[in-house]
Amino acid sequence: MKLYAVSDGPPSLAVRMALEALNIPHEHISVDYGKAEHLTEEYKKMNPQMEIPVLDDDGFFLSESIAILQYLCEKYAPASELYPKDPKDRALVNHRLCFNLAYLYPEISAYVMAPIFFDYQRTEMGLKKLNRALTAFETYLNTTGTKYVAGNGLTIADFPLVTSIMCLEAISFDIGTNFPTVQQWYSNFKQAHPQLWTIAAKGMEEIADFEKNPPDLSGMVHPIHPIRKAGAK
Repeated sequence: MKLYAVSDGPPSLAVRMALEALNIPHEHISVDYGKAEHLTEEYKKMNPQMEIPVLDDDGFFLSESIAILQYLCEKYAPASELYPKDPKDRALVNHRLCFNLAYLYPEISAYVMAPIFFDYQRTEMGLKKLNRALTAFETYLNTTGTKYVAGNGLTIADFPLVTSIMCLEAISFDIGTNFPTVQQWYSNFKQAHPQLWTIAAKGMEEIADFEKNPPDLSGMVHPIHPIRKAGAK
């Protein structure tokens, strides 16, 4: 099994955390984002979306980190509580996965990641959208009153949400003042799962460094995002 991933991307880190938690042997193949390796024709054969990560399970190529998380559990650990079988329990896990994919992470990515890597600015509207998404997350956690995002046990839903909130910590965004339950859940995860957190922490360190020293992607021709001129911040 091979995982094509970057060292600091939240979707890549979430999958790596799952592979670690499930103790699945694999080869981590680093994709050089700065050199646009994900935009090559060779990479496009594995993932026509040209996004990261991609799983290669003996010739079976699977993209979309959420699909990868679900696949790993269903094939390699069908009895694992990381992806419970009870319909309601699993539905809650699936909801949290979808919530992060469609609602929370897009706002975090737009506010945190896009201005670091591309020619975007952080705006009041972006902050408003981010706070709106975080308010929903805070409400979900308060409603369930559980230790983890989908119950009292760790599930694959926690991994992408942890790596999303990690981005906010990387830029010293104040989570605890307005979203104390999110902060508590996030801190508890770090304490309860230090081995898994180590994976995310390394990515966070890279993002924090890029926040201070934006990478030079002037050689990249991206199909969507505007490239920042070399030397500009």
